[in-house]
Amino acid sequence: MSQQRPAGQSTTVVENGRIVTPDAVVEGSVRIEGDRIEAVGESAAAAASRETDTVDADDRLVLPGLIDLHGDDIEEHLHPRAGARMDTDLALGAADRANLAAGITTKFHAMSFEDDPEEDRSPELAAELTAAIESADDLLADHRLHARCEVTQEACVDAVLDVIAAGDADLVSVMSHIPGKGQFRDVDAFLEYYRNATDRSEAEAVEMIEERGDIGMAELQERIDRVVERAHEAGIVTASHDDEDPREVERLAESGVDISEYPITLETAQRAAEIGMAVLMGAPNLVRGQSQWGNLESAEAIDAGVVDALVADYHPQSLLAAPFVETGESLPERVARVTANPADAVGLEHRGRIEAGARADLLVVDPDPTPTVERAFVAGEPVYRAEGGR
Repeated sequence: MSQQRPAGQSTTVVENGRIVTPDAVVEGSVRIEGDRIEAVGESAAAAASRETDTVDADDRLVLPGLIDLHGDDIEEHLHPRAGARMDTDLALGAADRANLAAGITTKFHAMSFEDDPEEDRSPELAAELTAAIESADDLLADHRLHARCEVTQEACVDAVLDVIAAGDADLVSVMSHIPGKGQFRDVDAFLEYYRNATDRSEAEAVEMIEERGDIGMAELQERIDRVVERAHEAGIVTASHDDEDPREVERLAESGVDISEYPITLETAQRAAEIGMAVLMGAPNLVRGQSQWGNLESAEAIDAGVVDALVADYHPQSLLAAPFVETGESLPERVARVTANPADAVGLEHRGRIEAGARADLLVVDPDPTPTVERAFVAGEPVYRAEGGR
């Protein structure tokens, strides 16, 4: 996790805003004392002292900072082109600023502990980025690690267990990218993806199928159980990835998995919700109006009332755009899906909401013509300002 700056004792008032609270949109001000929200509403500015820093929101929306539980956009900063590897610290710094511009103040980097050189993924690279996040002291947002464990590969399971033991993981998920499972529900889809997206030959893709498919379900389940058990012993929330059917989420819930990410079908999402798992869907799916793989659409799952939170996945800007996609719900409900709800899913108390006592992660957002972050505060510190605007 990036080192947080010590909270000062300064007072800041963000005034003249339309404030999205957990229950309503109210006009007025937000008063920040140190790293916490002290007051919200019409009286918030009145109690400020002469030493107060004042920010005029100019009738823009004031939102809580967004919380992204699954963003793999760091991979694009590490490898902007195939075979073009950038310095890890440079990539992390670029991702820090890009995510702040998208309103993300708490970022869980979804690093794949997966041995797949053609996708520029390896457990070694994931471990390197983990170390960079832990040692960084100049990042502006709060950066955390979502360790994605490819359970078809024993070495990757061991690498994730090492990260858990070291206390470096903040969220752990289990996944198995094999044909017949999840987004690759048939061999042809698997072959097409690995031919087109990774420039593999068909022979190389077939070799991967044979390697990953040569593991019995009992062995996969044992690995899942081992990872989930170690994570829970360390107090870490766990998730599953691309859950395929209701029986699968039932088995995962029995293993102790807390979150279902990207369930493939509506029935799967509904069953996950029924048995108490938090359900996460992709914000790009909602913004684009469709799944990249032809699976469950986020809008359909939201309409069915089974989506707890949205995640940025591969496109941080979609997380900011998502609350402005019309779903028939109030704006506070839509905002909660990218702020308070993800915070609750991973036990981050006092984040993702604008109320007295909450951590002062705030955004000033101009929603038109497309949502744009004009200012961002992290733990009460002004860390981002976009010049220009109306």
